[in-house]
Amino acid sequence: MASRDLATAMVFLVQTLAGILGNSSLLLHYLILHFTGCKFRLTDLILKHLTVANALVILSKGVPQTMAALGMKHFLDDTGCKLVFYVHRVSRDVSIGSTCLLSVFQAITVSPICSRWMGLKVKAPKYVGPSTILCWILNMMLNVMVPMNVTGKWQNNNITRIKDYDYCSAIPHGKITDSLYIALMLFRDVVFVGLMLWASSFMVFILYRHKQQVQYIHALSHRSSPGSRATQSILVLVTTFVLLSSLSSILQFSLAFFSIHKMWLVKTSTLIAGCFPAISPYILMSYDSRVPTHCLPWIIAAKSSVL
Repeated sequence: MASRDLATAMVFLVQTLAGILGNSSLLLHYLILHFTGCKFRLTDLILKHLTVANALVILSKGVPQTMAALGMKHFLDDTGCKLVFYVHRVSRDVSIGSTCLLSVFQAITVSPICSRWMGLKVKAPKYVGPSTILCWILNMMLNVMVPMNVTGKWQNNNITRIKDYDYCSAIPHGKITDSLYIALMLFRDVVFVGLMLWASSFMVFILYRHKQQVQYIHALSHRSSPGSRATQSILVLVTTFVLLSSLSSILQFSLAFFSIHKMWLVKTSTLIAGCFPAISPYILMSYDSRVPTHCLPWIIAAKSSVL
């Protein structure tokens, strides 16, 4: 194995292990908070779905890419390639949709009580669950075309115009069909990113105005309130997502429309696409001030009141 291939394999391995560890730890964190009786936040359910989607992105892309970089090129057959690519695309799109939902619902949460958003703020908790489920269903339907043009690497010896993904291959259906599909997916991503930017700008405005109004309180305490920390974590998460997503979209656009299909471009695009699922759990955990042991007295107090 060449030193360059070994270095590539190590980079993918580190990213994959970091992503699996981070998302597993975050899911365990939410489970512990649930069983210790911590206060439920409106965005917690969306964060759980986001964590599951990010874990699937890492498993469906990071693990196969690491194995391919280590020299194992033919470990997936035709069915395996179709399944892996479909799971990756669905989970990636759910991650995008969940991040958008997260920013919008948090913007509704921090909106002033006496504003025109009051009616939406009251109804918002009822729509969190259906919105996350709808996100999964829609993305499963939108990506039904993905398995149709993905095939095992070993079957493509005599086919031209193949896109090589190192361990699997893709056969384009046609320039017009592929262009329309990519344009549709790109339009959806642009709409989601636009909603995220709008929600983030609104949250920044609300936080700034709140800070100006209660500046004397912050002078007494240097610690941020739990609500402010939650909003800050989502702002950092959305900013990270927008930056990495923009770079990934540029690379994906290059892969889709450039006639020269360079393997280094494929690997770079995969690496960038895996950055957000790998680092997002660490961002969320660093801003979550809820400690499971602090929630135990709530359970004890509840049991004492019953007795």
